[in-house]
Amino acid sequence: MRFDVITLFPELFAPFQEAGINRRAYSGGLVKLKLWNPRDHAEGNYRRVDDRPFGGGPGMVMMAEPLLRCLNAVRADRVNAASDGDNAEDGEGHCAPVVLFSPIGEVLHHAAVERWAKSTGAILICGRYEGIDQRFIDSHVDLQISLGDFVLSGGEIAALALLDAVARLQPGVLNDEGSHQLDSFNPALDGLLDCPHYTRPEVWQGQPVPPPLLSGHHAQIERWRRDRSVEITARHRPDLIKHARAEGRLGTADEAALAAFQLRTTD
Repeated sequence: MRFDVITLFPELFAPFQEAGINRRAYSGGLVKLKLWNPRDHAEGNYRRVDDRPFGGGPGMVMMAEPLLRCLNAVRADRVNAASDGDNAEDGEGHCAPVVLFSPIGEVLHHAAVERWAKSTGAILICGRYEGIDQRFIDSHVDLQISLGDFVLSGGEIAALALLDAVARLQPGVLNDEGSHQLDSFNPALDGLLDCPHYTRPEVWQGQPVPPPLLSGHHAQIERWRRDRSVEITARHRPDLIKHARAEGRLGTADEAALAAFQLRTTD
């Protein structure tokens, strides 16, 4: 898959491609990333990409024309790559979707990340300042994505979050192929939060590892982990418990763990 990122700060992405599991994804060609700066497509000596908003108000607004020129360059490059045998377009030859990171977008969640992980990629636009000229958004943006109900200085962090989440789901990126199957929010499992994890030493600052994890009894270990997952989800994200119950993903033992947890919290 290939992601093209339109950003005024391409240097923010360089360390990301060399860190941890991301390095395996990008150096191995599992995920291709190409960065584009709209200043390279702006006119004038100052390569201006922003201007004051009509109607007044604070801040600056990214101009539509440099963004469009940059987007056209991206699309042309993807078409050329596809003609050279690079799978940059989908099976019908359509251009990749254009994604803008924005507060009005759908909040990114696990199911969406899984869909992106199976896609051929996208063109990601990272806004800055007060935002982007709405005419460009109306004409050229296919989808808007948000990380949550807060505001960032730009879309770069949101783009990095999506890229990281997608990269780790590619086959061969994680050392343990089944690792992501136990991730929090995985609907293929149950959609609940993950259980706590422990490692050496067995006692740290007077706090021991829970005995079931040292028992060597696999069924007991799995039951302990499942109970803790149910409890943590009930405490921090009861909405996920409600959804899992509605989907029929909670068994009799899960309901017993929930009842015991609720009894303890009401005492």
